[in-house]
Amino acid sequence: MPIVVRIDVMLAKRKARSKDLAEYVGITEANISLLKQGKVKGVRFETLERICEFLACQPGDLLVHVPAGTGIDEAMEPGGG
Repeated sequence: MPIVVRIDVMLAKRKARSKDLAEYVGITEANISLLKQGKVKGVRFETLERICEFLACQPGDLLVHVPAGTGIDEAMEPGGG
């Protein structure tokens, strides 16, 4: 998958829990989990905005494009992508 979702990385950096993020954003923990796994086809800008507010980050901190042939592990590192 060329787009990698790094919400789990940002949660770890902020020492925050998925449960708290889900409550703040107003979606279920199950949906946060699906988003973290990259198993969604889209995300509303409003949802992305709330996630960024909670994590004090930019959308680019959460979504990384990984060109074909590039290791996914590189994208998961802080500052990777």
